[in-house]
Amino acid sequence: MRNLFFLLALWLLSGCAKPDEPREYDVAVLGSGTGAIAAGLQAARSGAQTFLAGPMPWHGGMLTSAGVSAIDGNHHLPAGLWGEFRQELYQHYGGPEAVATGWVSMTQFEPHVGAAIFEKMARGEPNLTVLKEQKWGSIKRVDGLWAIELPGQGAIRAKVLIDGTDLGDVAAAVGAAFDLGMDSREDTGEAPAPQKPNSIIQDLTYVAVLKDYGPGQAPLLQEPPAYEAAEFFCICEDRCAEPGKLACQQMLDYGKLPNGKYMINWPIEGNDYYYNPVGQTDAQRMLAYERAKDQTRRFVYYLQQELGYTHLGLADDEFPSEDRMALMPYHREGRRVHGLARVGLQHMLNPYTAPLPLYRAAIAVGDYPVDHHHDKNPVAPAMEFPPVPSFSIPAGSLVPSDVPWLLIADKAISVTNVANGSTRLQPVILQAGQVAGLMAALSAAQGIAPSELPVRLVQQAVLDAGGYLLPFYDLPAGSPHFQAVQRAAAAGLLLGEGEPYKWANRTWIFPDSALQTAALLAAFEEVGAPAPTGTAQGPVSLRAAVQWLDGLSAHWQAPLGWPEDGEGRVAYLQQLAEKAGLGVLPPAHNLTRAQWAVLADELLKPFEHAPVDMSGRWLRGQ
Repeated sequence: MRNLFFLLALWLLSGCAKPDEPREYDVAVLGSGTGAIAAGLQAARSGAQTFLAGPMPWHGGMLTSAGVSAIDGNHHLPAGLWGEFRQELYQHYGGPEAVATGWVSMTQFEPHVGAAIFEKMARGEPNLTVLKEQKWGSIKRVDGLWAIELPGQGAIRAKVLIDGTDLGDVAAAVGAAFDLGMDSREDTGEAPAPQKPNSIIQDLTYVAVLKDYGPGQAPLLQEPPAYEAAEFFCICEDRCAEPGKLACQQMLDYGKLPNGKYMINWPIEGNDYYYNPVGQTDAQRMLAYERAKDQTRRFVYYLQQELGYTHLGLADDEFPSEDRMALMPYHREGRRVHGLARVGLQHMLNPYTAPLPLYRAAIAVGDYPVDHHHDKNPVAPAMEFPPVPSFSIPAGSLVPSDVPWLLIADKAISVTNVANGSTRLQPVILQAGQVAGLMAALSAAQGIAPSELPVRLVQQAVLDAGGYLLPFYDLPAGSPHFQAVQRAAAAGLLLGEGEPYKWANRTWIFPDSALQTAALLAAFEEVGAPAPTGTAQGPVSLRAAVQWLDGLSAHWQAPLGWPEDGEGRVAYLQQLAEKAGLGVLPPAHNLTRAQWAVLADELLKPFEHAPVDMSGRWLRGQ
């Protein structure tokens, strides 16, 4: 019946066209990943007629269908749809404290609640057509459009295609080049990478959600195949005296969800499972995924039978699956396309000295450390990762270098294997998907391939959609002058300072600190502009800022439109500062870093006069 309604809807929307006549869309998103729903929502919000199809009955990918409903990272960077989704969770459960139920995350929720939120968001977009539990067949570029076959439904056409799959299946189907497994150190320049490349990816996990049924009331599992109690003997200290082991209840509380439930996604001698599904048939994948489920069942059986958790059993009100397991596995890694920009460890460690200034083309942010899961693969080489500060993802990571009119919205974005350990997390992928949808809508509206979009246009659209370009811990969205500081910093006019910090890394912009001459000298070096002569060390006053702004104006050929004489320029700056909401600033006032950013942004308009390409390189000969 649902399929009949879909065909009827296509017929009506196409102006009473024949049912077998393909419906044309601006944007087609294929996949059931976290990035897919974000891409579909944003493309529709940006005015594009958008089609979203995926094989799962739920939206949300790893957040919902895979059951990874403990958000990793970005608690202080609520960018775009991630912040919107979190706010919906707060509303549902009753605030931030109500979702801070486990110690692995400050935001934990029941997967079915997340799925319902995404469903509501999708229904609220009139430009979005959704078809769930739908696979796709051939995908070809025909007469300037993507022709997509939908088994049982006919076909559609679209101007721009978005891959919203966990593994990059759509990108591979249309011929995009990709990397798989560990890169070589020689290729990426990353010290933790192995000397030679290999095809090893991270372990996956088939998540289960347990429910507290009351003492002795839980449905107990039958002994799963290949069960050996010794496999799990050291998961917690109640049985194992090894140093560093957690108490068993503390181990379970790792993924404690609201309403007496527990997410079972425990990496240490737990339910991770090694399997590389890339290049495998659907039948092969299903067999392997069943073995991964058995790994989780053995873990749960151990909890019930050996540790006595007979009040906990597979939740009967969570996933719409016969076996009560998650609807799909949690894939930490798959293909990684060859994009116009590739994020590596060096771009995270120090964005200002990396081989390419990717931060200038930033469109999304993350703060999670480099975290790889390889415990279940005995041949995986050992890798040690340095702590990293928070980081940005550039626009070019979403754009394949060899397939025009295609964008990537999920884990297949262009990053190295090492960097994937940080970029794979839910908030980052929500942002990547959102920006992929935004770029697709712009591309369709302007009739140019995504690779031709002006990066500064994309960045401004990201800011207008509530996103972050740069991951400033001390200047959250909603702060006064947030956009101005983001623009100035993305143009190199104000440099941040990264700080690795536990599991929530930071980058500081120090908006309220005094602007120092040394900071402007560093910025001028970054943008390639000659510094004014005779500048004094120490704080920079409003009067002194005139010569710095003059120098940047000449460098970027950005007309300032201010008086010729020096005192007139100082007065002009005073008027501009007051108009911009900075208050009345005397000529001798020492500017704060945020005040400098606002004045530079207002006068120089760097997003107009300092364009960059998808990798952050200047486009005007600097």
